[in-house]
Amino acid sequence: MRKLVYSMGVSLDGFITDGDGAIDWTMPDEELHRFHNQQGREAGMHLYGRGLYEAMAVWETRDQDPDAQEVELEWAAIWKQLPKVVFSTTLESVEGNARLVRGDAVAEVARLKEEPGEGALGVGGAGLAASLVRAGLVDEYGLFVYPVVLGAGTPFFPAVEDRISLELVETRTFGSRVVYLRYVAR
Repeated sequence: MRKLVYSMGVSLDGFITDGDGAIDWTMPDEELHRFHNQQGREAGMHLYGRGLYEAMAVWETRDQDPDAQEVELEWAAIWKQLPKVVFSTTLESVEGNARLVRGDAVAEVARLKEEPGEGALGVGGAGLAASLVRAGLVDEYGLFVYPVVLGAGTPFFPAVEDRISLELVETRTFGSRVVYLRYVAR
């Protein structure tokens, strides 16, 4: 069975966007970007909701930008090759190495977890991740904790009815003072 990993940048007070929906405070420096690139190389597939897919679609053409940095070009190549599933009832189509799913995300992700394949399934985006967390499908959580308190925004964790017990299995502090915390569900 493939594992499902939910990983995002998060403020110290637990938000993945600020009160206006902005994520500009999560821009990685080169060290952190390289870490993200390595995680992307190890992933088997990314699962996105509409909002995050649209935000990430810039990577389809980033390699055509003459001002792109080496680390960004590296990520663009990883992004293009990585299979993606986009869950949306409003999008008409998706581009690149992606397919669109309009049906039940929980059922589709449960099915994808049962398929053979290399690398973990990575989920990003609060709405999609919330439904998968509530369904008990998330095996691992990766939080990139930024040294900022936002006071409001979109929370990383949704409200849940039952407690989720986790085990801390990895920590890393980057030069930017972002702290990576990786937990597995027990």
